[in-house]
Amino acid sequence: MAAALQILFMRRHFRRERVFRDRTNPLELYNDEDMIKRYRFPRATVLELIDRVSPMIETPTRRSMSISTSTQVLTTLRFLAKGDYQSEVGDIHGISTSSASRIIHRVCSAINSCISNIQFPRDADLTAVKEGFYRIATFPNVIGAIDGTLIPIQGLSGDDEPNFVCRKGYHAINVQAVVDHKLRFTNVVVRWPGSTHDAFILQQSALYRHMDTNLNAGWLLGDSGYPLKVWLITPLANPSNPQEQRFNNSHCKTRNINRDSKNKCLHKTGGALSYRPERSTNIIETCFRLHNLAVEKNIPLNLDQPLPILHNDHINQQQNIAAQALRNQIIQRF
Repeated sequence: MAAALQILFMRRHFRRERVFRDRTNPLELYNDEDMIKRYRFPRATVLELIDRVSPMIETPTRRSMSISTSTQVLTTLRFLAKGDYQSEVGDIHGISTSSASRIIHRVCSAINSCISNIQFPRDADLTAVKEGFYRIATFPNVIGAIDGTLIPIQGLSGDDEPNFVCRKGYHAINVQAVVDHKLRFTNVVVRWPGSTHDAFILQQSALYRHMDTNLNAGWLLGDSGYPLKVWLITPLANPSNPQEQRFNNSHCKTRNINRDSKNKCLHKTGGALSYRPERSTNIIETCFRLHNLAVEKNIPLNLDQPLPILHNDHINQQQNIAAQALRNQIIQRF
């Protein structure tokens, strides 16, 4: 008993003191140009974000060194923008890796709850969207470009693991996204494993039902992996004359604006998201909302090079006579 008390006393006596890391304030340290390079947003926008999410992320505590809401938001923005490891993000902002992990998901949830900026165009907005798309490559009546995007996540285990292996051989979330002529996301579906086909995701979505009941609204442009419909125009698999080739070129140039993301954490170059699927979808949705915020604020998207014209290597075999007739009419314009 005496020995146990002595050990307990020694542990208390030699207990390591808490180490408070230096937390410099990037909002005071950097100008707008430097803030955009590191966090993708200028000071004013970051401060606006802090004000909006603060009521949802403040954590009451009696500790004298609690993590401020500004540090929480900056930590999250840095992670999303640069794809750094949590340990590196934590070191930059003077917090532990475990704190960084909790903060990232807390702030992402708050952003997704309080920023509602993903809206499909309706009524008066449709005319402006169609005119904007037409200016790209003279393709008429377009209200959106749709595509599936594979977001890599860390390797999984368990019964669901095979479902997340995409056609390219890595674990991923398959995200459906629609953008307008300004590169603003107007519809996203973030919930399906990487093995799910783009056409299936579309068929299960609310967007499919909306377009199927609003046939006069306009057309979506999609790649050859999607079914040809009277509201979803796909390219020709084998154009046989110059007119059909011009149609394909205009279609691809217009559609391929849906290939950009300004958040490196979603690229394989930034490393796969090292979270279970539910948390990964939370982060992915935040990236879409922040992207739209950047478009709204006219913040540069930092495209390093021209976007390539890409084609899906899968050809959807569904036949739709009315849709084929409509596509033939469109081809006559070129």
